[in-house]
Amino acid sequence: MASLSIVVPAYNEEENVEQAIQRISAVAQTLGIDYEIILVNDGSRDRTGEIGAALEGRVPNYRLVQHFPNRGYGGALKAGFATATKDLIAFIPADNQFDFAEIRPLLAALDHADIVSGYRANRQDSPLRKLNAFGWNVLVRLLFGYLCRDIDCGFKVFKRDVLRAVHLESDGAMIDTELLAGARARGYRIAEVPVTHLPRVAGSPTGANPRVILRAFRDLIRFRQRLSRELREERQQAVAAGAAGNAGRR
Repeated sequence: MASLSIVVPAYNEEENVEQAIQRISAVAQTLGIDYEIILVNDGSRDRTGEIGAALEGRVPNYRLVQHFPNRGYGGALKAGFATATKDLIAFIPADNQFDFAEIRPLLAALDHADIVSGYRANRQDSPLRKLNAFGWNVLVRLLFGYLCRDIDCGFKVFKRDVLRAVHLESDGAMIDTELLAGARARGYRIAEVPVTHLPRVAGSPTGANPRVILRAFRDLIRFRQRLSRELREERQQAVAAGAAGNAGRR
């Protein structure tokens, strides 16, 4: 039976983080699989790290990764992925806007996919955030084709093997596109499952920050160029390996 690493990135979520970890833990204990919970405190300026540290020893199969200074959403996820030890990796934010109990249909969809992305069936965000998301999804589809309907949904699960083929560089909001586009370009299968999106009742989102948006657009263009280069180099290596194999059989 597959095992599961649950990565929880957090930045300035002191009002949410303890409840988020407790809820995730309660669900994880009912899944009947080997699991671990990894909270990544990404250089928070509030008590997120302190609260996260206090949970060690109280929450089963839980540990804390501390980032100082702040590295961004992508940087936090990469640190969690690097720490993860299980066959499958799920990630979900610490803002309590998703119900981790809905991990079950995401896990079930892995029977016919390598990555399963949630999509917010009734997105509980401001009109500005919804507009930004629409524009971002359109641009990503123009550059990479259709990947999924809600690229930046923060609730996903994927097979650990994907990370062996897909190189993640972004420290920002572009990391979801890196993961999905990089995987699709290499033949990995992506499935989608609707998930409940809950209103944020505490803390402040950072995704609509103009600096975050500008960095994501800059990283997107750079990633398009890098992905083309990587795929070209991988094809050349495959051709060279095939030629060497044929020569060895002569």
